[in-house]
Amino acid sequence: MPVGDAVVPDSETLGASAAVKAHLGDAYDGVARYAEMLRDQGELRGLIGPREVPRIWERHILNSAAVVPYLPTSGSVADIGSGAGLPGVVLAVMRPELEVILIEPMERRTTWLAEVVGELGLKNVQVKRGRAEEFHGAFEVDAVTCRAVAALSKLVRMSMPLVRVGGEMVILKGRSVAEEVEPARKILRKYAAGQPDILEGITVEGVESTTIVRVRRGK
Repeated sequence: MPVGDAVVPDSETLGASAAVKAHLGDAYDGVARYAEMLRDQGELRGLIGPREVPRIWERHILNSAAVVPYLPTSGSVADIGSGAGLPGVVLAVMRPELEVILIEPMERRTTWLAEVVGELGLKNVQVKRGRAEEFHGAFEVDAVTCRAVAALSKLVRMSMPLVRVGGEMVILKGRSVAEEVEPARKILRKYAAGQPDILEGITVEGVESTTIVRVRRGK
């Protein structure tokens, strides 16, 4: 949420701002260390592009933090296609009482994720290598999240089999996601999922909000 009337500094110093520290609270040190690792190694290891390095806090860290209020405070959450650990690592640091499963098919990325988990001492994180579909029937979680690049219909097919009945899919999407709802109706009905909620994820004043889609599994 916005913090008072503070003016958020530019991207280079955003991560050290009072607004961000207040928003993250006790999680700040862990999240800041993760941001530092991503800044130092992200481009070199093919996790983020060179243009993203100066914008890590705004485009990646706070973007990921925006989804956290819409996820459970306890239980289990899977981050599918976790990549560099976004939003899963940020979530795990902010919600240490939550079990977080990072699912990622690429070996070099799971290697990175394991290093991050070790460096940050995250006891609540598992890293699983594979595509989301490979874990259908292996386990169920209270919620699935991701920073989505696929269409909503595809994400439902990938995600919903991992969600327990009564659980939710809570994903970060682009602002045109409303256009993807109708093409996803058939697959949503398969899981007795109702109308998806399109929500606004807000972090600190001056940072663009994030579009979040939340839909509950009914059967």
